[in-house]
Amino acid sequence: MLRLGKMTDYATVILSYMANNKAPIHAALEISKATGVALPSVSKILKSLVKAQVLSSVRGAKGGYKLIGAPEKITVASVIMALEGPIALTECSSSDNQCDQVTGCTIGSNWRIVNQSVQKALEAVTLADMMSPMQTPQEITVPVASLYH
Repeated sequence: MLRLGKMTDYATVILSYMANNKAPIHAALEISKATGVALPSVSKILKSLVKAQVLSSVRGAKGGYKLIGAPEKITVASVIMALEGPIALTECSSSDNQCDQVTGCTIGSNWRIVNQSVQKALEAVTLADMMSPMQTPQEITVPVASLYH
């Protein structure tokens, strides 16, 4: 089963809270209390999101964190990559080719196509989409031919 970690799930909760709350800057303690996510986890997530340039930090007594872009511009893919690293379904679909069988494998490039399809699908979903009330699911299709360009 392909599953994202709790921290990635918490990151979407944190970002949704920040986007829904119109205050320009949010403190980690405020976010923790509002979302129910433990303060150490909130702090770790916020640092990862700053490093990935999803958030920016503001120093000082009235400092905290703010979204760099509008919720419509923050993709689920960028959140996943901030917390989990590059999106790679198999060893051979990552950029570092750590698989022991890479030299004799004939299907590795096909796994990269699958990986690219998943990444494009995740890039098509934004924080704004995640914050919207659940509607009838829409099917997202990514033509395989578009991945070769």
